[in-house]
Amino acid sequence: MRLLKNRLVPLAVVTAGVLAAGCSDVNNTIDRAQACLEAPKIMTELVADIANLTNDPQAMDKAIDDAASKLNGVADTASNTTLKEASDQLATTLTGITVNDVNDTVDAAQKVGTEATAYAQKVAQACGGGG
Repeated sequence: MRLLKNRLVPLAVVTAGVLAAGCSDVNNTIDRAQACLEAPKIMTELVADIANLTNDPQAMDKAIDDAASKLNGVADTASNTTLKEASDQLATTLTGITVNDVNDTVDAAQKVGTEATAYAQKVAQACGGGG
């Protein structure tokens, strides 16, 4: 009986290690899936908001800053390197957009649209099997 007990202890330790490693993989998969869902949603909402805010520069500027903040959150939780880098880069780009007056809203809307398209391609690559 003592021999059986001596063998079970190391087996239990190894099993716990394997399960812990497996849980880590599952958590990374969940983080990636959540980031892959959240990232395009942020940009879709921003593009829709921008279309409705062309006459309100202050609100547009805030919407862009809010989206940048959310993208930073995605980047912080993304376990996928491509998605993390793309989110970080877009957040930085969005933060650099300043909307002071109605004339700026046109330029900002174009810039956000262009950046959103490029970002969508990177997200598709990262979430569709690359990264």
